[in-house]
Amino acid sequence: MTGNAFEQKNKQALQRGQRVALAATLATLVLALLKALVGWHYQAPVLVADAFHSGADLLAIFASYFGLWLAGKKKSVRFPYGLYKAETLVTLLVGGLIVWAGVELLGEGWHKLWVPAGAVGFPLLPLLVSALSVVASLFIALKERQVGLAINSQSLLANAGESFLDVATSAVVLCGLLLSYWRLPYVEGAVILLISLLVIKLGGGSCWTAFLLLLDANLDPQLSRTLEQQVDAIYGVKGESEVRIRQAGPFHMVECVIYTRPTLSLFRAHELADRAEQAIAAHCPHVESVFVHVEPLRDELRSVIVPVAEISGLQSRVHGHFGRAPYFLLLRLNEHEVEIEDFYFNEFLDEPKFIGLKVIKAIVAYRVDLLFTSSIGEISFYMLRDNFVDIYAAEEEQTVQEVIDQFRAGSLQAITQPTHSIDQSLVEKPLEQP
Repeated sequence: MTGNAFEQKNKQALQRGQRVALAATLATLVLALLKALVGWHYQAPVLVADAFHSGADLLAIFASYFGLWLAGKKKSVRFPYGLYKAETLVTLLVGGLIVWAGVELLGEGWHKLWVPAGAVGFPLLPLLVSALSVVASLFIALKERQVGLAINSQSLLANAGESFLDVATSAVVLCGLLLSYWRLPYVEGAVILLISLLVIKLGGGSCWTAFLLLLDANLDPQLSRTLEQQVDAIYGVKGESEVRIRQAGPFHMVECVIYTRPTLSLFRAHELADRAEQAIAAHCPHVESVFVHVEPLRDELRSVIVPVAEISGLQSRVHGHFGRAPYFLLLRLNEHEVEIEDFYFNEFLDEPKFIGLKVIKAIVAYRVDLLFTSSIGEISFYMLRDNFVDIYAAEEEQTVQEVIDQFRAGSLQAITQPTHSIDQSLVEKPLEQP
């Protein structure tokens, strides 16, 4: 996925979040005004207090909208990485407002705990307004949570949590109005205190998460490990890759270091980086950018395969043809050590044709790095090169140990083109004469 594709996708996500935040702002404004007017007219202090609580929610939701709007601005020379972190900064402010609302609610609950309520008439309209607030807050919370999860917006998720608590707060207000009518204020105060503590906990959690994100903390190490596993599984990547993720607003910025063999050409290294980028984009949600750096792996343990005529360890002799060799010797090789991993019998020798293709498919499954052979056909050569296998020329009847010594000494020549134009292993095997 190109940078423009990432940018277009992220712009659409931000616009979706902006629409939800703006709609929630308008709905919360209507609820706050309705609670304040009805509470003042019917002398219901608990409803007026809930109106102030909704006012704090209004500021938080509008701040979320502003942060998403700011994050949606185009990148510029001054801000080459965009303004995505504005949304995270707003999340920090939203968390602070939620904590403030919780503290205010805490004071109200403490007051209600000790002050008995006077006799009032049955508060029908305040009860209806509180019931409407419960339903509206629940709808707003569900929508904010749905879109917040879809676009990974921390501010929307923080607001959704506050809206869910607003549902509980409105329900408490509803009960409080009835309890005031029944002259049981102590229960009302205790419940308000409990809700206020939950509000403070939610706001504090949002502040802490936003603070860590502003410091580029990795809050999802499991995602990093998953991406590393996906990148390491790419054929041509050697060793263990390194993935670092930092979050800017609702989006992830991923940096990845992959290792490969030093002989890889610049073109193939770029191709390998593209594969890594595609793997990361496919498994990492809400990606803003992926930067892949390719490093040569020094003193690596390479996987080597050699077509041989017999099984005699490192004294096995190189066979004259790659596809029709009776055995293959698989080695692990670096600058100082060599280890025989296994011998493989060429199970395709009795096939009438396409032996080379079948051998190659078997070789690729072992993630081979090097092939030492005396000859190789055109199709086999290009298939192996496409799978990041370096091919070196070994003389027929040489021992494997002699070939290894030449390779370490740098005197073994790389095969840069097929040794013959027609792959003999693709030609039908001649029938034996009776």
